[in-house]
Amino acid sequence: MTRNDIISVLGPVDEAVIADIAMTGASLEELREAFAWIGADEALVNEGRAMPGTKVARLIEILEPPEDEPEVQGGIGMD
Repeated sequence: MTRNDIISVLGPVDEAVIADIAMTGASLEELREAFAWIGADEALVNEGRAMPGTKVARLIEILEPPEDEPEVQGGIGMD
């Protein structure tokens, strides 16, 4: 997956996030799935979707800040 692929799904993100995502070896489709889970996890569960696989779960960990920490500048949706 290229830098441009990642940006096409997430929009502008920190270079460290791009590097972490690229190092997972995940596909563009897996990144899209992770992004969907972050935005609507309850809806996907209610649709009967299977829980995310290993790579998708790792992508979610990278993209979603821990609940007890505020989002850092440069994360998803940040300018």
